[in-house]
Amino acid sequence: MRTRSVLTATALLTTLLQAADGTAGAAAAGGPPDRAGRWAAPDRQAGHETALAGIRGGGNAAAQEFSTGAARLDRVSLYLSSGAATGKVRVQVRTVRDDPGSAVADAAVDLASLGGPGAGWVEVPLAAAVRPGARYWLFAQATTAENKPVVWYGSRGAAAGTPAGAMYEESGGGWREGDGRFAFYVNPSGPERCGEVEACYVPASLKPARTAGLLSDPGGAVEAVDPAFAVGARYVPGSNVLELPSGRWRYLPAGAAKSRLVAADDPGALAQIAESRRWLASGTVPGGQGTRREGAERALLSMRALLRPNGAFAAAWYPFWDFSWPRDSAFAAAAFAHTGHDEEAYRILRYNAGTQRPDGTWEARTRLDGSGPPDDRRWQLDADGWVPWAAWQWYRTAPEAGRAERLRALYPALAKAADYTAGSLDAEGLPPASPDYWELPTATANIGTAAPLLAGLNAASDLARELGRDADAGRWARAAGRLEAGIAKRFAPLGYARTVDGLHGRDSAAAFMAPPFNTAPAGLPRALDDTYRELRRSNGGLVPGSDPGAPWGNVSWTASTSFFALAWTSSGERAKGGAVLDWVLAQRNLLGELPETVDAQGRPKAVVPLGWTDALVLLTLAAQEGRGAQTPPEART
Repeated sequence: MRTRSVLTATALLTTLLQAADGTAGAAAAGGPPDRAGRWAAPDRQAGHETALAGIRGGGNAAAQEFSTGAARLDRVSLYLSSGAATGKVRVQVRTVRDDPGSAVADAAVDLASLGGPGAGWVEVPLAAAVRPGARYWLFAQATTAENKPVVWYGSRGAAAGTPAGAMYEESGGGWREGDGRFAFYVNPSGPERCGEVEACYVPASLKPARTAGLLSDPGGAVEAVDPAFAVGARYVPGSNVLELPSGRWRYLPAGAAKSRLVAADDPGALAQIAESRRWLASGTVPGGQGTRREGAERALLSMRALLRPNGAFAAAWYPFWDFSWPRDSAFAAAAFAHTGHDEEAYRILRYNAGTQRPDGTWEARTRLDGSGPPDDRRWQLDADGWVPWAAWQWYRTAPEAGRAERLRALYPALAKAADYTAGSLDAEGLPPASPDYWELPTATANIGTAAPLLAGLNAASDLARELGRDADAGRWARAAGRLEAGIAKRFAPLGYARTVDGLHGRDSAAAFMAPPFNTAPAGLPRALDDTYRELRRSNGGLVPGSDPGAPWGNVSWTASTSFFALAWTSSGERAKGGAVLDWVLAQRNLLGELPETVDAQGRPKAVVPLGWTDALVLLTLAAQEGRGAQTPPEART
């Protein structure tokens, strides 16, 4: 889904209503009066592109005349926009427009319970017997201490035969007829329910995020969930099928270009749910029970959706994120490996091997079809460490039968990566300056490249010994020794700061010097504590680094925060790592998905979910249970 204008959504809704019910078109327009002069039931009035009535305060209210063929009301819905975070909207059904004593139904909507300021359809439960064909007035008035508007939206478009709305404006002399109709539904059902064609009331807190979740089918089709259509929805447990506020389901059938709305218990959706649950059960979902287990299940299902049939792993499902980064995909491969999803882990590794450049390096990212980079973004040397490290993680968990043969298929790519790393080291044993995971260049060597390259050399050396390639293993072991010495000489005195020139502050990539990446050097624990304190923001999360020129502000990054959850847990400090892990899991959005970033107010930002954070959370959860990723042994010459 993609964000649509309210006007476009309204037109679509009218079309659907006419297609679903031959009488719906007339009902939406109000219909002409019958022979007795009574209005046909205008139960469906969908237009809401123009604000017609501010309803905040005792001097302002709005009412809409209607009649219905039903004998009972169970709910009404109004299209509201509120700038106020607190207060109430009183909704009544009256027999006399300006007489509250004539109300046959009365309810209050709490603005705070809607999520504060926002806009969209608000469904109001009402329970009242009514007389079919009789005239009633739908009345709304807001009370709030805030000097912010609360508006009932409608349409100024001509609608022949539609009863006029009415507005009460104290300064304008009281009640007066409106020049259009207000947006409302009486006893909404089917596609009239919010969350299907039209959005439910969407709090402004959801607006910083571009996506809210994923629908997918096992064949590889994916559709992002628009945040506006996630309100009030939830995934059917163990699946990427979405249950809507109306009770109907939205899912992406195999081979379909777009998702479909179906009744709950639709056979096609049920088959997809069953398949998804079988896939989860084919491995292990870490986390025990409760929030951790729920977070792990959702992370696995989202990572599966982001994984393409060819092994490319999309960072997220949104333009500019829908590419495969070797770094993100390496973490995904390791996470799949440690949850027992061997095929998915190996598929990613094969894709990375197939997209390696002839010189043994990788582009920063590739298109998902493997056809090459989408632009001229500079390549990043850290991939030469992450890919061998991920391959080592896969090999340690893979079924023994046939794993050596599968490793041999990967080995040429691992060897080229390790040889390039070894050949790139300078006289001090450090790699050249390269863009780090910030995807920004530095003038001198950075820890975000050096630490993963050390992990990759150790991993490659150990894998070479597994295949009897002792000469390769020795060569990479010697390179690892030189790199380790260079890091100890230049980075350690700076507390493993971002760069060896000391000009770019601390960096969350210091955690890459800890398990499960590298055996922690003696001074690392203090450096991690100092780095964590410096990078922590008021919302509890971390920014990637403290470089004076960095653009982070108070926006926390869930991946950078998760580095410390994984590092501390894998180093034996489970309580310390668990506290950070729980903070990350607490940032899940209303569908239970993990965002890329979190703003100063704790709201999800950018894309949701982010595959890299999903992978880090899974690795940390497995480590919390004592069966997580191990650290490649320090290479021996």
